[in-house]
Amino acid sequence: MAMNIDMSQAQVVKDEQGRPFIVVRDQGKKKRQHGNEAVKSHILAARTVANIVKTSLGPRGLDKILISPDGDITVTNDGATILGQMEIQNHVAKLLVELSKSQDDEIGDGTTGVVVLAGALLEQAAELIDKGIHPIRIADGYDQACDIAVAELDRIADTIEFSPDHKENLFKVARTSLGSKIVSKAHDQFAQIAVDAILSVADLERKDVDFELIKVDGKVGGSLEDSLLVKGVIVDKDFSHPQMPSEVRDAKIAILTCAFEPPKPKTKHKLDITSVEEFKKLQTYEKDKFTDMIKQIKDTGANLVICQWGFDDEANHLLLQNQLPAVRWVGGPEMELIAIATNGRIVPRFEDLAEAKLGKAGVVREMSFGTTREKMLVIEECANTRAVTVFVRGSNKMIIDEAKRSLHDALC
Repeated sequence: MAMNIDMSQAQVVKDEQGRPFIVVRDQGKKKRQHGNEAVKSHILAARTVANIVKTSLGPRGLDKILISPDGDITVTNDGATILGQMEIQNHVAKLLVELSKSQDDEIGDGTTGVVVLAGALLEQAAELIDKGIHPIRIADGYDQACDIAVAELDRIADTIEFSPDHKENLFKVARTSLGSKIVSKAHDQFAQIAVDAILSVADLERKDVDFELIKVDGKVGGSLEDSLLVKGVIVDKDFSHPQMPSEVRDAKIAILTCAFEPPKPKTKHKLDITSVEEFKKLQTYEKDKFTDMIKQIKDTGANLVICQWGFDDEANHLLLQNQLPAVRWVGGPEMELIAIATNGRIVPRFEDLAEAKLGKAGVVREMSFGTTREKMLVIEECANTRAVTVFVRGSNKMIIDEAKRSLHDALC
């Protein structure tokens, strides 16, 4: 049964125990829906959602402009993205949104088609209800039809042969997925990037693809044609000091998630400095500690430090003096990807640092972009060649975000 309540006619009152409940006045004037009328009302709501995304389906599908309550603008024809940003009140229509989200999580593509198909089935179901067929019988019929359709698809399906040396079939599949996307003008290039990325991380013997090893990053500037696949990791950071070398070859990387600073008491404390001599002693102590930490790093054979946390100018200057390039404020997910790519171990405590935990890469270099010369760090020729990064370029953030969504569909 479906019931529409005008909340302007509702009043919140409390009982003797102070528990609130709602009293709705003039309920005798409200129209309640029962039986087939309620079912058809829900079908109409679901079909409305399907009709909204129908115009985004296929090679002639149109993009939609979505504006969030905060004013953020999204341009996309991805069904899951469109439905995810819609404000939907009807509970049955919300089921279609969840259906699209599940399709995106499990398969990665077909988020629009699955909603349009569900809407078409519901449209036919409404006609069957008008003919007097019970909804349960209709659902049973759809289940049987699904089994027949799946069996027929299995019968007519072809096996696609591919290998790292013969990837034409994979290229055609990826190209088809990208045909209706915003990247269609460069879909050959993006299809090739998607195929190369998958083959780089895939375990062909186990028929398994670890998508965690594929990072998709982007930077505003350039055009879609400037996008590329990097056999390694790209980090949106640069070296901590401008005078540090912009390239490190045969890098042995210390991957630190601990603070690069002198140890501090773990309990609440207060330090009183009452004279210049005491202040100088504190400075000397900190400098000696930084020097010892840098020596400990160099003793392991490391020639590059990547730290999740920051370090002050004193430590930065000492790192430069000791010819030890460093990168600071690197995010947690990037740290994990760097460790995987370089076959290194993340070091959570400084005293645990050892040569066996260092990551290894052929070259670590800075890249500059655009007229502002923004810099990013590229880690290439890694020990684990399966980790890759797709680096997307575009004239603005909206294009880059939609290109990332398009690549997600092609990769999956």
